[in-house]
Amino acid sequence: MPFINVKMTHEDGGATKEQKEQLAKELTEAFVKIFKRGEKSTVVVIDEVNTDNYAIGGKTVTNIRKEQK
Repeated sequence: MPFINVKMTHEDGGATKEQKEQLAKELTEAFVKIFKRGEKSTVVVIDEVNTDNYAIGGKTVTNIRKEQK
């Protein structure tokens, strides 16, 4: 069973239900096109990560973005 895990930042209210459905559909279609399998068994998991919950160079992404403004 193909398993696709997408990690993305949760910003500006996060992705909409419709965006997530479109992403899952198109990722599944791409997998099927490339590997010729998995049409009915591909699992797509979308993890939205709050920018307070990960850091680059010791600073949270929330703070990095604040500094860039």
